[in-house]
Amino acid sequence: MKKIIALIFATFFALQVNAQIETLPNTSIKDMNGSSIAFNEIITPGKVTIVSFWATWCIPCKKEIKNIKTKLAKWQEETPDFNYVAVSTDDARNMAQVRNYAKVQGWSFPSYQDVNSDMMRSLNFQNVPFTIIIDKKGNIVERHTSYEEGNEDLLYEKVKELAK
Repeated sequence: MKKIIALIFATFFALQVNAQIETLPNTSIKDMNGSSIAFNEIITPGKVTIVSFWATWCIPCKKEIKNIKTKLAKWQEETPDFNYVAVSTDDARNMAQVRNYAKVQGWSFPSYQDVNSDMMRSLNFQNVPFTIIIDKKGNIVERHTSYEEGNEDLLYEKVKELAK
């Protein structure tokens, strides 16, 4: 009986671990020029990627991206197999405002727009800031909602672990 219980527990645990890994959706998003591209095509194979979903009205989103931006060059130097991407969830009426904000902030990392909330539906989230980490194989291995000062360092610790 103990062996059966142990087997059931092991099977359940294995399913839980496996259920946490998600493949990337091919949902269409827009680049900053307004051209459509599949989300899974913006991720570089063989690199761990942090994707921050944000909106122009979201103060914590902007704070998270600002804090990541200040550390990004050092992180990419320390961990060459690492990328960072931002995706705005603002609607189509704010596309110009999103482009302008990214330009004024001096973002050198790739930025995209989810103008119809298709990615939000694909990834099943409702609120920003929403951050995911994608492993080298292109699987979503971490999801995080909200932002507190210092969370970016916790995200980077996970990146270093996955980049090994």
